[in-house]
Amino acid sequence: MVDPYYDDGDRVIFHGDCREILPALTADVIVTDPPYGMAYVSNSARHGSTDPIAGDADTGLRDWILEAWGDRPSLTFGTWRMPRPECRTLLVWDKGDSPGMGDLTLPWGPSHEEVYVRGKGWVVDGRRAGVLHHAGLSAGDKSRPDHPTPKPVSLMADLLRACPPAWVVLDPFMGSGSTLRAAKDLGRKAIGIECEEKYCEMAAERLGQELLF
Repeated sequence: MVDPYYDDGDRVIFHGDCREILPALTADVIVTDPPYGMAYVSNSARHGSTDPIAGDADTGLRDWILEAWGDRPSLTFGTWRMPRPECRTLLVWDKGDSPGMGDLTLPWGPSHEEVYVRGKGWVVDGRRAGVLHHAGLSAGDKSRPDHPTPKPVSLMADLLRACPPAWVVLDPFMGSGSTLRAAKDLGRKAIGIECEEKYCEMAAERLGQELLF
């Protein structure tokens, strides 16, 4: 087992391959934004072009994690462009009125992503809508982390509120750390795994900041 890259007592970051680290961890729910399998390259980074997302050649990493996790609870981001995993229900993240590029021969641009819900034990405090309305982080947004696909902390907090407070949250594709930051703001325990050290550093810095939402 590798030593933690960061540990504040309630949030822990590991730098490495989630396939090697996951078997040694104990958690209750996965909440993650894995590689979608689209070989995505963003031009939204502030400091020049962005490298391809590691492991994004196919859905193999996502599928490995879900198979290893089994029928335990998980919330996993994805896209209709790639095969969906089996799930109990599908949530839609509505990014707002600013569409992405997509197919320029069409009058509509993409403005949503999917979240696949698996497992049981979720907090039921009334019926919730399956569409989550949270504005996406534009390239010009000063609060946007320098990462190809950062998720808004408010969105991740919305998802975490459906998890019992005692659950330990695991994000095996932590990226810039939005899941862990949301967990901190909600007073929850969380573990993040990230293969690129620059994003481990970024997430650790975000965890050291004051309340983000």
